[in-house]
Amino acid sequence: MRHVPGHGRTLSYYDFGRTTVYACQADPRFSYCAYIPRCYDEDGDDRFRLLVAIHGTGRDMMATRDHFIALAERHRLIVLAPLFPGGITAPRELSSYKRLRLDGIHYDTILLAMIDELATVYRIGKEKFSLFGFSGGGHFAHRFFYAHPGRLEAVSIGAPGVVTLLDPDRDLMVGVRDAAEIFGAPIDLDAMRDTAVQMIVGDDDTDSWEITIPPGSPWWQEGVNAAGANRKDRLRSLRDSFEKHGIAVRLDIVPGVAHRLDGLVSGAEAFFSDVFTSRQRTDHRNFTEGNNK
Repeated sequence: MRHVPGHGRTLSYYDFGRTTVYACQADPRFSYCAYIPRCYDEDGDDRFRLLVAIHGTGRDMMATRDHFIALAERHRLIVLAPLFPGGITAPRELSSYKRLRLDGIHYDTILLAMIDELATVYRIGKEKFSLFGFSGGGHFAHRFFYAHPGRLEAVSIGAPGVVTLLDPDRDLMVGVRDAAEIFGAPIDLDAMRDTAVQMIVGDDDTDSWEITIPPGSPWWQEGVNAAGANRKDRLRSLRDSFEKHGIAVRLDIVPGVAHRLDGLVSGAEAFFSDVFTSRQRTDHRNFTEGNNK
């Protein structure tokens, strides 16, 4: 057992590397695991970056976490992987977390509570973090970006099936006209423009059977299928809606990859690595220039 200065607790074997799964104390229906890199020193005083990795509909949150271990080791990064179980808002439902808020459940604030909880154990820069989501997690990631852009350093939106365009003339989930009412604040476009954004999808991700929403579905809304026939088309539409509002987007379409997380991870890793390296250089330059004044 090892004491953590300033945190009032000791760390055990299970607090390093691939952690076990913990219930979120703010709402134990939800849980999370993490990865703590080998370079983490409980006696240090520096803060580690945080990457949140959101699972898809299959809820493979441990595998989602593990895909970013190499990145965590290279960039002094702690990885947090939440679990949003199915069946929260109705028996055997699978998709409520993708909408961010539904039937009184605020999945975004649950995630923020997990981050606050993690920050009581580890030295993380929780005020700004990076976010990745694949498929259902890609739904979550871009809607979280609308709700909390000031909290994100970078966001990678991976192959969501249904997209919410930055369209002020349509309501959620198709557009964002009522975002202030749903999220409690208007969308901060300046904060979105200050965030590094990647959209990533496989070039062979062309199936539409799961993402075409029929009338009568709980997801049905006029215009819900208008962004495109498949995930590639819909991600391009999302990109276009961002760029229309001055938000720069890195769009990566990965050759030879269908709807598979493992096919997109290297592209997401490259994006985050570029962001972290660029920011580290900027931080170092600003620090050096400040000391020379």
